[in-house]
Amino acid sequence: MRIHHLNCGTDCPVGGALFDGCSTGLLGHIVCHCLLIETDAHGLVLVDTGYGLKDVDHPHRADPRIPRPWRAMLNIRLREEETALRQAEALGFQASDVRHIIATHLDFDHAGGLEDFPNATVHVMAREYDDATRPHSGFVARNRWRMPQLNGVADWRRYGARGEDWFGFEAVRDLDGLPPEILMVPLAGHTWGHAGVAVRQDGGRWLLHAGDAYFYRGEMREAERRCTPGLRAYQRLMEADARSRIDNQARLRRLSIERRDAVTVTCTHDPVELARLQAGDPL
Repeated sequence: MRIHHLNCGTDCPVGGALFDGCSTGLLGHIVCHCLLIETDAHGLVLVDTGYGLKDVDHPHRADPRIPRPWRAMLNIRLREEETALRQAEALGFQASDVRHIIATHLDFDHAGGLEDFPNATVHVMAREYDDATRPHSGFVARNRWRMPQLNGVADWRRYGARGEDWFGFEAVRDLDGLPPEILMVPLAGHTWGHAGVAVRQDGGRWLLHAGDAYFYRGEMREAERRCTPGLRAYQRLMEADARSRIDNQARLRRLSIERRDAVTVTCTHDPVELARLQAGDPL
């Protein structure tokens, strides 16, 4: 399987390096790292979609698809060329070639492009689907899941949290219509239904896209966790359960250190991780 590492959304929060740890100016640079996977017999598979065409087309509508407080806080830059559909087309594919989308979770910056692939089956943890589609109370819950982004999906596949062992994590194997080299790894905390997506690459090495289980490269591959003040605060703002998030992040950190020979761990929003993977460099 061939994996393309895409940036399907750019945020430029005021604070620069206080968010991304590397910018020299006033604005930071945060990405929406998605995967486009070419399989031999199962078509194209997307892991998350980032922002979609409808997010870009009408950002100032009366009922915006992206909540105004988050658009202002993150200073979101909506660019059509960064949508998953336009990037797939630039690689020579069509929307119909994407037959499956696996959602780490359904926050607005991960699910905005679902409608751009109307023929795709969308795979998600059942708890995430239930939480995203029920009535919400509380400021974060009312804004993180946006029904206009979800209503156009015709084929949902929902999965329970328990499964087989994968490097000490419970994993959901046998995803409907997908090869056994792709599985979901429940990682509750950011949301209760949050999951990572593990892909076994040629040669046997695994890539684990951990979604929003962590946000900053210094939270992995080092014995002591490092995180910028901005991203540390944002993780706390968005967490559904602090203890689960911290525990699962610590487990991932141990995995990234102890099984570095077998597993590459990456997240959604770190621009340095994305750039290294796009360049073929190890993390």
